[in-house]
Amino acid sequence: MKILFLDTSSFFATVAIIEDGKIKYLFQEEIKDDMASRMLPVIQEGFNQVSFTINDIDKIMVVNGPGSFTGVRIGVTIAKVLAWSLKKDIVTISSLEFMATTPHKEKYIIPMIDARRGYVYAGVYDTDLKNILPDQYIKYDDLKEYFTDGIKVSHDDNLDAEKPQTDIEKIVAMHLNDEAIPCHKVNPNYLKKTEAEENLKGKND
Repeated sequence: MKILFLDTSSFFATVAIIEDGKIKYLFQEEIKDDMASRMLPVIQEGFNQVSFTINDIDKIMVVNGPGSFTGVRIGVTIAKVLAWSLKKDIVTISSLEFMATTPHKEKYIIPMIDARRGYVYAGVYDTDLKNILPDQYIKYDDLKEYFTDGIKVSHDDNLDAEKPQTDIEKIVAMHLNDEAIPCHKVNPNYLKKTEAEENLKGKND
């Protein structure tokens, strides 16, 4: 099984090419500007380094949020275009679950993304990646009951959390047999409406 894995949900982008459960190419780097133009050359460079072409992949796995509005859309759009043109399957993965693959010895791991004004996008997972608290838009203070027995992970410097040390092979193995989604049905998962959508709804109410 050959898989292309994409995560552009934060400024810390990931592109991986996996063959039979093992990483053959890995790009993980902070990209704070012009991510859209960087990703396709990175993907092409990856396939230049492996022994097969992009046409040989069996599946595309893409992190579809929550996260950066623009970043999530970049990854999802690339995955959809590639899946459509190559006639490949897509599997979507939560950015929070991906961060939760970070090795730890605590009872819980709490992946978080800053949502501003005291809110975060977060979930709570156990050591087997079972979702104890479903991914959601939630007040930071409402997560405190899990902090004593858990470890917080986040790419955001202002959340007083460890940096994620994601395990790509683990997340790929967990979702290897997931039901594929037709490319035209794959959408970002922001967990809440954008501010513009909420403002528009308010005007229409």
